[in-house]
Amino acid sequence: MEERIQALLQEVTSYAATDKQSIETFRLKYISKKGTLGELFEELKQLAPEQKKTAGKTLNQLKQAAEAKFAELNEQLQATPTASTDLDLTLPPIPNEIGNLHPLTLTKYRIIEIFERLGFNVADGPEVEDDWHNFSALNFPPNHPAREMQDTFFVEKSGGEKGDLLLRTHTSNVQIRMLENQKPPVRAIMPGRVYRNEAISARAHCFFHQVEGLYIDKNVGFADLKQTLYHFSKEMFGKDTKIRLRPSFFPFTEPSAEIDISCLICKGKGCNVCKHSGWVEIAGSGMVHPNVLKNCGIDPEEYTGFAFGMGIERVTMLRYQINDLRLFSENDIRFLRQFQSVM
Repeated sequence: MEERIQALLQEVTSYAATDKQSIETFRLKYISKKGTLGELFEELKQLAPEQKKTAGKTLNQLKQAAEAKFAELNEQLQATPTASTDLDLTLPPIPNEIGNLHPLTLTKYRIIEIFERLGFNVADGPEVEDDWHNFSALNFPPNHPAREMQDTFFVEKSGGEKGDLLLRTHTSNVQIRMLENQKPPVRAIMPGRVYRNEAISARAHCFFHQVEGLYIDKNVGFADLKQTLYHFSKEMFGKDTKIRLRPSFFPFTEPSAEIDISCLICKGKGCNVCKHSGWVEIAGSGMVHPNVLKNCGIDPEEYTGFAFGMGIERVTMLRYQINDLRLFSENDIRFLRQFQSVM
């Protein structure tokens, strides 16, 4: 055993390493518990007591030499310059890359710009809302089938004065909060994120973005609503865009209409975005229901108004001719970089 230890001591002291891999090989072979030293210490236990003293002393010397050699090899490697640390100062500098706005943000800013020129202010409100501001004040009676139109994410069954807490299903809650605290005339748009418990597909998502508008004043009529949305459609999508209004139902407006424009992706030929009809719905709208005005303390005999709401994702899909809504939330840098110079 003494001869083996002396041979190993000579191997250790003469070992040379040029990279991390060879140093790791040294550690595994000599220092680790399953290495040569570990095996020798196991054999030491089997020796007679008089042999253990001499062999143990020599074995400890080998162990100390191996550990010192391991530390020395690491120091030498760290002190040796490598090609990866060398700097070529003749290379041109890498320019700083400027980030770009998300396509949904670009579209939101464009929508705000159009409506601000028409005299609309921008308002905001909470995303976690109570039942009163999200449903009841908007003429959704308790247990009314109209509530099933919007599958809701409930946060807390509070049972308080304002009802359960939930993630807002539309930005109409901001309209109610405005009317509760501001006397007419009111003219504002409300952009924001909303949530609905829907299956994710190329046309729908469980969270998305809306812009809603509200105009309350004396002698506001349906013609004002039509001309406002007509002007918006032409400004956003171009002068050749066709628009149509279809009768619809919303609990908070009466009469109500859905706004369609000619599909800009297929040019009216039919695709998955327009459901092969050539038309795409961009907004729901109508005259504010008298019950909504009453719930906010406004006399419907004196004031009238219109409201509308549109999905920013849907407008963005048409604006940039994108056929899959899921791209907006997947954070694929290859997709997002396409909008770097688009304003």
